[in-house]
Formats: sequence, C-alpha cells, structure tokens
Amino acid sequence: MDESILVCVYYGPNGERLIRRGHKLAQIMDCPLYVLTVDALPYDEFDADKSGFVEHWKELCEELDVEEFIIRDKEKRSVRAIKEVAHTHNITQIIIGQSAQNRWEEITKGSFVNVLLREISFIDLHIVSVDRTLKSTDDTIYEKGVRAFIQEDSEAPGQYRLKFTRSKHNLYEGIFYKEIGTDFNNGVFKFINNKGKTSQVHITENVCTGELKEPPNINNHSIH
Repeated sequence: MDESILVCVYYGPNGERLIRRGHKLAQIMDCPLYVLTVDALPYDEFDADKSGFVEHWKELCEELDVEEFIIRDKEKRSVRAIKEVAHTHNITQIIIGQSAQNRWEEITKGSFVNVLLREISFIDLHIVSVDRTLKSTDDTIYEKGVRAFIQEDSEAPGQYRLKFTRSKHNLYEGIFYKEIGTDFNNGVFKFINNKGKTSQVHITENVCTGELKEPPNINNHSIH
C-alpha cells in the first residue's frame, strides 16, 4: 500500500519539530507529506502569535517541499477535520504532539488520542513527546535533559568538552539539554555549583563555548 503522512500542528514552536519529524519519516518512506492546522476561529481572527506560527509553518513547508499546508479554520471539531483531510489525501500515517488533548480542544468523553483512533482506526498514529523540554529566554527549545559531564581536553589544555560517561577526568557533573533540530551536541549544560546554585555553560559541537567561572563540582579536582 502506498504511504502518505499527515502532521497535525496547533500552536507554538513545537510545530516545527513535528513538521521536521514528519519530513524525515516521509523521506525514509519516500512518500508525500501534508501538514494540517485546525482552529475554531476564522483565519482573519488569529492573534499575532498564531498568525506568526502559521506563516513560519508555511515557509518551512515550502522549504521542505511539503505536498500541501492545510488550514481548517472555523472548525469546532478537530477530530472530524483530521478525519476528513486524512480521507481526502489517503493518509496512512498521522503525527501529533503528546499534549494534543490540551491544545486542540476539550474532549469530554475519553482522551483526544482515543477519539482519534476510534474515528480513524485504519491509520497509524505517531505521538511525539513535546512536553519534557527546556525553554530558554530566547525561545530556543531543547530536548529532555540527559546526565552529562565536562572534562578538560587532554590535547587542548584550557578547552573543555562534553562527555556522557563517568571518568576520573571529569570536572563537572550536570544535565545537558540538546537543542531540538540539530544533529550535533549543541545546547546548554546545567550544573549545581559548590554554593548549591544552578550554573550553566553553552555547548557547541561538544565544546564549552562559554567561560567556566565556577570551580568543579566533582571532588578532588580543580582548574589550573
């Protein structure tokens, strides 16, 4: 059976992540990709934020050669809209964000996902986690944090690198938050300093690009 993918986006920066996830899947399956957003309001009544996200999604869809970006405004029932679009375009795979129940509409009987599965049982549903992220003041979105370490580069004294395994050479222990949408280890390393407060340093391709002003938080180490 020929495959066809539909990404459902509603609001906020997570929409880009979902679209890019759909694009990767479409490339792997060599199939068309469609993007849908549904809103109860008429398009000309969208607020500035929603309009901004819609314009960004349109540009992203053009950049990624998405088959069609679909807006269903003045639509009170999002499940019905998704079902109709899926039927029209012979969709076999749907991608939605994990927080869809809160952001699409209030469903009084059963969860959004269960209602969707009941209405379109012939389609595979991919649910992408979008809640466990860190948002910075500049609106960069990061993945869920993972345990990580910082140690001095033995071949480049004075340069500090991100590591993910325990070692006697580690100077700092903390949590690394990787930027969404990058294949490299770019992001923020957060750690608790010796005064019990949170500090952070930016990481670019595994290397600390910010100055480590705090002393190491792992015992028996010091920066010379």
